[in-house]
Amino acid sequence: MEIQGKLIELSDTTQVTDSFRKREFVVEYADNPQYPEYVKFECIQDRCDLLDSFQVGQEIMISFNLKGRKWVDPQGNTKYFNSLQAWRLQPASSSEAPAPPPPSSSSSSSTKSSGNDDALFSASDDEDDLPF
Repeated sequence: MEIQGKLIELSDTTQVTDSFRKREFVVEYADNPQYPEYVKFECIQDRCDLLDSFQVGQEIMISFNLKGRKWVDPQGNTKYFNSLQAWRLQPASSSEAPAPPPPSSSSSSSTKSSGNDDALFSASDDEDDLPF
């Protein structure tokens, strides 16, 4: 899985046990810019060092795995945990395909009108005939 977003928060590496370490970071994912999502990822073991070359505020591309675990507490209650483990981080390339430009009435010869644009719309354009 991959996602692109802006690096918002970057934590220090945490040594969980003698043989396990992790580092967490938060990315602002703005699929809908009006309602951005804040997604927490983690890097584990030697992947913690991948974050050293990035700064807060930088756009990054994250390749990650979705991990899910089941845990039964001492009372017998089952709990489920999810984590997003990043395994590759890259600067977001500015060479990604840009959004297509809005259509223009003179964008190409194949879409040029025959000069009869008014014929495309009836005289009742002023009426709101939409069902909602």
